[in-house]
Amino acid sequence: MARPRWQTLRTNGEGLLARRWDQFVALWASLNLLWICFDISYVPLRTFWLQRNLYPLPSVPLVLRLRWLPNITPLYDPVKGIEPHRETQAFSERFNELDQALTAGSAAPDLRRAQVELAQEMIAENPFQASGSSGTLEKIKNRLRERADLDSSKESAAVLLSDGWLAQNPWPEERQFWREQILPLVATNYWRSIDENGRPTDHFWRGDLLLFQSVFLVDILLRVIRSRRRLPGLSWGQALLRRWTDLPLLLPFWPLLRVIPVAERLQTSGLVNFEPLRAVVSRVVVALLAVELFEVLALQLMDGAQGLIRSSQWPERIRRLPSHQNVNLNDEREVVELTRIWGPLLLRQVAPRLGPELEAVLSHSLQQSLQGLVVPPGLRQLQPLLQLELGLSKQLASGVVQSLLDLSRSAADRIQKPDNQQIDLLERVLDRFWEELADSLENGVALERTQQLLCTLLEELKLNYLGQINRTGINALIRELDQLMVPAEGSPGPGTRPENQSPPAAATRLN
Repeated sequence: MARPRWQTLRTNGEGLLARRWDQFVALWASLNLLWICFDISYVPLRTFWLQRNLYPLPSVPLVLRLRWLPNITPLYDPVKGIEPHRETQAFSERFNELDQALTAGSAAPDLRRAQVELAQEMIAENPFQASGSSGTLEKIKNRLRERADLDSSKESAAVLLSDGWLAQNPWPEERQFWREQILPLVATNYWRSIDENGRPTDHFWRGDLLLFQSVFLVDILLRVIRSRRRLPGLSWGQALLRRWTDLPLLLPFWPLLRVIPVAERLQTSGLVNFEPLRAVVSRVVVALLAVELFEVLALQLMDGAQGLIRSSQWPERIRRLPSHQNVNLNDEREVVELTRIWGPLLLRQVAPRLGPELEAVLSHSLQQSLQGLVVPPGLRQLQPLLQLELGLSKQLASGVVQSLLDLSRSAADRIQKPDNQQIDLLERVLDRFWEELADSLENGVALERTQQLLCTLLEELKLNYLGQINRTGINALIRELDQLMVPAEGSPGPGTRPENQSPPAAATRLN
């Protein structure tokens, strides 16, 4: 496969410092790309980062607790403008007070009543809707119903904190239910501020600008300076245009496009070799595009040819062929000159080589014509007379062909000699030929029949040949490319050089 533009050969003139800088920028850009992916996925995965619980099968109550991961939500929530929601935060804080009181042995009726009111208010107002996690509230309501064995979640909250329920169920057991099944869901709710443009607050661009885009800008300028040193005739604008693949590094939007310049820097710095992957992907894409493009071009050419063939202007276009109607760009009559070149070529060289074939054709024709004239039908059973007829026809054919070939040679000699009168006569013959051909097409049925046959032929080509391309498919092209590109066992691969063979001079200068 062809080498991509950015995968150029490195020159030995680049110093160690430049190579180390390129490697640093490649690693720094990779770190930036990882941060971008984390930032994009942070809000949807905030519950995971908060609880560090992984549910491999959503329909199965199987939980993998990844407590070894740090809780990064207090550090990254301010970047996304995330704050604790007031209602759910008040619910958690009031529950902590209730927990302390009940654990100490106090009945705390006022705290229980206030906690029930907060739970019912949370169920009624749904503070989870602002963060797009209304499903979390439904989980809380379902767990309250299952715990109290009631149909109403509000009544369930009141029953679970009532005197009768706590008398039958000790608080340590109930405390475990609230701590493990209710409060973790309540803690996932948040409130995200909105900026002046009506969009959710996001301070990611600040860190990106200060830590990464500033480094990328310096690197791009250094690469432009290197390009101008290597090619002094290159202007600043042209040098910047050559770095068009670096544009995503400086764009404040569509950050995932940075994967293109990051891959380029990893490849050119020598840290990662993407060539095998690029070759596989580009091979499939190029094969697919090549087939599609060829089908479109072939179909367009055939449709254009059919349009020209169906045109009723054939006689008029043939009349435009005479030499006196042609536009002369260099005061030279091309058709006449071509006749002077091809006439001697055909008459002197091609025609004499066809002598035996012409004699055979003419002899056969004469033999058919002389049947019954030289030997009467009643005497045709005699073999000597038939041999006499065959010899006579061959002798006549040989004489005629030799005379014609001698005439063609002499005509070729005369055509090749410069003669203005001869040129005028040739031009007149050609002009009369085009006129007579146009008149014959206009007055006969040959034009319509010819158009019909040619259009049918092109239609069959479209149906058969283009259809065969579709049936062949991409897989056949890829298999053929594999046979060409993949070396056989024990043989050097394409582009490799046998041992003890010096590289070409051009490659030596490049390296």
